[in-house]
Amino acid sequence: MKIVQGDEIPLERGLEHRGGTFHFRRLLEGEAGRIDNFQLSYGQIEGDFYSPRHRHNFEQIRFQLEGDLDYSRNGKLTQGMVGYFPEGVAYGPQKPTADDTAITLVLQCGGASGSGYLSRNEVKAGMRELSGLGNFEGGVFRRNKDVAGKRNVEGYQAIWEHVNQRPMVFPRPRYGHPIFMDPAVYDWVPVDGASGVAEKRAGTFTERRTRIGILRLDPGAAHRVDGRAIYFVVSGAGTVDGQPFRPLTTVFAEWGETATFSATDRAEILHLGLPDLRALAGAASDALTAVAAE
Repeated sequence: MKIVQGDEIPLERGLEHRGGTFHFRRLLEGEAGRIDNFQLSYGQIEGDFYSPRHRHNFEQIRFQLEGDLDYSRNGKLTQGMVGYFPEGVAYGPQKPTADDTAITLVLQCGGASGSGYLSRNEVKAGMRELSGLGNFEGGVFRRNKDVAGKRNVEGYQAIWEHVNQRPMVFPRPRYGHPIFMDPAVYDWVPVDGASGVAEKRAGTFTERRTRIGILRLDPGAAHRVDGRAIYFVVSGAGTVDGQPFRPLTTVFAEWGETATFSATDRAEILHLGLPDLRALAGAASDALTAVAAE
């Protein structure tokens, strides 16, 4: 289990391959190279940021903490809304309101296809290596004329293909478009057997059961949570397994791990249940073993 105080993590520059101004706090990371790798970040986007319409071979969940983000034909995420962005589904272009700052909690993780997820360090290393072969402009990697390969490629795709040394094959979409949810419209439903605890279940996605919800703890209430999941404190105060929690406190529980939140002030906690890819990881391991044995 990991407990991270998000307000103690400094902002750093990121997404240089997109263009514009983006800073983030790296709250949690999984293990590079695994198909269930993930990253949770607190992103701060300025008005000059722009990301073209694109798609990924991993899935994302975005929770809008401040400001608005406009995804063009897909709609807007306004403060308090949450969006599920399936793998293989195009979205955007993405931009904040002009002269505004948007703050978004973003989970990126390997999805049901088993395509995995590149860590941010892998992305930065790939971008550095590609910088001698072309340039990143407006979210697109543009190869130099004397370099073999497709001339213009979406920035992340170009990095992924460079790191993996093979073309990216996008998963067949399980959904037709991103799904935007407004938890303000949902009712609080009491949690059975947990006095003073209620929840809003926003949704469960794909056969690997990625889950999104919000927990509410009244003052004096306690609630035990388990993994494989992330819990992000939106508001309130108290303790979690003896450590203080406050806004931006983030907890990651692995399979078989638990943590207990005890609230001193009314608390709202975002619950992000990571997809269950254990069967896919086992199949990949068996395949590698079979190849090695030949």
